[in-house]
Amino acid sequence: MNQKRIEFSVGIFILIGIAAILYLAIQIGSSRFFGSDARVIDARFTNVGGLNEGSNVMIAGVKVGLVGDITLDTENLVAMVQLKLHTDLSIYDDAIASIKTNGLIGDKYIALDPGGGGFELEDGEPIVDTEPALDIESLISRFAFGSLEKGD
Repeated sequence: MNQKRIEFSVGIFILIGIAAILYLAIQIGSSRFFGSDARVIDARFTNVGGLNEGSNVMIAGVKVGLVGDITLDTENLVAMVQLKLHTDLSIYDDAIASIKTNGLIGDKYIALDPGGGGFELEDGEPIVDTEPALDIESLISRFAFGSLEKGD
């Protein structure tokens, strides 16, 4: 009888441990089983060069969200990027989204200036004032082959 009680206790302990590990993995991966704690705003870019799903969205260097789906708008031939942001953020129609790089050849992220005038964007409404990713390879190529404008 005592042996069965020990085996039962060990089994319960292992199940609690597995549940705790799964919970932590979900929290670290920014996934949620119950509901969503993010609002989705779209941003329209002419070039997303190197930006990936799951990249950070930052305001003043502070992480405020993640990049969701990146799709091509075939009608306008622009990249549409979903920004999954904290629900307590207010993003306005004069917001600016810029694709930046951590370091010289680091990961890409979106630097977001939320704006402050005009009306607040609703979920799914696009940010149209964007700055695309800087293509360092083409910039170096133009510099190396002398096609940069003089006097700049």
